[in-house]
Parts: sequence; C-alpha cells; structure tokens
Amino acid sequence: MAAAPGRHNNFNLIRLALALLVIVSHAPEMLDGDRSRELLSRLFHTLSFGELAVDGFFILSGYLILQSWLGRPQPLAFLQKRLLRIVPGYLLAALLSAFVVGALGAGGGYYGQFWWGGLARSLLLLDTPVTPATFVGSHYPSVNGAMWTIHYEFLCYLTVLALGLAGLLRWRHAPLAVLVLCLSLWGALALGAWPALAGAAREETLLMLRFYSCFFTGASYFSYRAVIVYSARGALLALAVLLAGLTQPASAEAGLLLGGAYLLFYCAFAAGGPLLRRTQDMPDASYGVYLYGWPVGKLLAWYLPTISPLALALATIALAYLCGRLSWHWVEQPALRFKSQAWNWRASASASATASVAASVAASAPALAAAQRKNDANADC
Repeated sequence: MAAAPGRHNNFNLIRLALALLVIVSHAPEMLDGDRSRELLSRLFHTLSFGELAVDGFFILSGYLILQSWLGRPQPLAFLQKRLLRIVPGYLLAALLSAFVVGALGAGGGYYGQFWWGGLARSLLLLDTPVTPATFVGSHYPSVNGAMWTIHYEFLCYLTVLALGLAGLLRWRHAPLAVLVLCLSLWGALALGAWPALAGAAREETLLMLRFYSCFFTGASYFSYRAVIVYSARGALLALAVLLAGLTQPASAEAGLLLGGAYLLFYCAFAAGGPLLRRTQDMPDASYGVYLYGWPVGKLLAWYLPTISPLALALATIALAYLCGRLSWHWVEQPALRFKSQAWNWRASASASATASVAASVAASAPALAAAQRKNDANADC
C-alpha cells in the first residue's frame, strides 16, 4: 500500500514508542555510567536504543516538516507552527529541570551559583539548560541529558525554511540531493578527510551530518510518497537490512537509514484496524515523555541508588508518561491553539478587504482551517 493521506497514520504511537525506548536506554546507563547493561548495545555492540530512537525521531520529523512546508510554503506561518510546537513545552521542561530538578540534586547555595547569562543563552538555543553543579559524583550529572537534541531538531527546521525560501524545494529531488550531499560529507569525514578538522569540531560536524542525514531521509520519503509501496515483504527485507547493519559499527547508521526508515513508515501507514483507529486521536504525549524522561529518571536514580535498571525504567516510564500527558494538556495543546487563532485572524483580515468576499470567507474559514489540519498529517509534531 502507498502512504495514506491525511491523518490515517500511526505517527503518535510510533513517537511515543521511540520516547519510551530512550528511557529504556538511559536507565542502565544512568546507574552504570556505561552501556554494559544497555539492551541493544549488549546485543549488537553498535547503536543503543537511545541512538536508534533519536535517529528515528529525526527521520519522522523530516517527513512531517517537509509536508508542513510544502502544504503551506509561507515563512512566517511555517516558523509560527514550529515555534508553537517546540518552544512552550521545551521552556517549561527546561525551567523545571534547572530550578527544581537541579536544586533537588544539589547542596545548599544552588540558586546563588547560577550563571544567568549562560542559562539564558542555552534557553535561546533550545539546548540543555546551563546550571550550577548538580548530582555531583553520579554518572552523567546533568539536569536533562536528553534535551540537547532539540537544538539540532530546530536547525533542521531552519534548513527546510532556507531551502524553501531559495525555491529549491519546488524540485522534487531536492531532499534526496541534500541527503546524498550529507552522506558524502559524513563518509569522507569519517574516513579521515579534512585532518585540520579535529577534536570537538570534528565530532560536532559528524553529529550534525548524522542528524541531517536522518532528517532528509525522512524528507525524501515524503518527496517520493506517491511511488513508495509499503508491504509486509518489504518490511521483512528492511528488517533484515537493519539487523545486518547493526552487526558492525561502520554499517549501523547505514542499516538504520536503509532499513529502519522503511520500517518506521511501514508501521506508520500500513498498520490498520482497531490499533490505527485508537491511536489516531490519542493525546500526543511523546514530546513531553522525551523532555521529562531524563530528569525523572535522574532523580529516581539519585534518591534510590540501589534501584535496578528494570525498576528504574518502569518507574521512569510511568512518571514521565504522566508528565507528558500533563505537558500536552496544559502547555503544548493550548499553545497550538494560537496557530488556529492566527490563521482565523488572517482569514478574517483578508476577508474584510472586500465586502463581496467577506461573507463567503467568514462562512468557509472554519471549514478551511479544519481541512488544513486534517491534511497536515501530524505536521505540528
């Protein structure tokens, strides 16, 4: 079957599963300081479930964000949607991590040691909040060790905006061209090209190219959605490619991009029946689960140092899911309403320009807004 139109997909469920995989991966690492008990690392000795899940997030995001831009290629509207979806939930989680979680993991005088300029800069960059020392003596002493990927996610959004403004996204093959360029640079750098680029700068460049490759893999799936066929046979082949790639460090990411991406979209579009109907309208708690999984797990590991990885993972999942539901209900969903209000305001403003058009626009604006949202398949992710 081909990709289903509108919201007939399982993106909500898949994103939630990926967020939970991050928690499962982080639990043993928080306790051990290494991957000796991380499940996927023990099995293949290449990628962890956390890395697999983060790459999966970027693949799905590439599909949905390109869809969002091409559905309405207007810079201000695109930025508005991206900011309203990402920033409110991030800011609340970052502030709670900095001022509540950090204090619970630090000694006296915590608030008096803040570098306010550093904190403000990290918030503006959508990065891990800069705080005084906390969780001293523990492994990975960060108030939110998962939040750093949000910065790179938003850079991908800005790249789509830049390509769109340049008119390049009118060319159907543009996402694939960007993907090939990223993979070429990534491979060349990994093989030792540009020896002058070393240390932290080299690692940062490799990381950027990895995320861009994942993102534009997903974008390429959207570009060719009309010709890609999802089948059980294709899914089995993709699974074989993924598993074979995971057996070697040099091929793990390639296996994920070649096989894992197809599997993700097969699960998004080809799974049907009661599962599809139940998950389409479920609250999208995945972003909140991802944002709160680390601080919840860190606090549990800090105050219960003898807890087992399994118990830590299960307790973190339960509490992080509760935080994710609250974040969606009280922060993220209300913020998204501003998008609809702004759309209705613009529609009303343009309608009032001409009296003859005003009546028809006023009557059709709600329907147009609803149709736009229906055809925007989870694009405000």
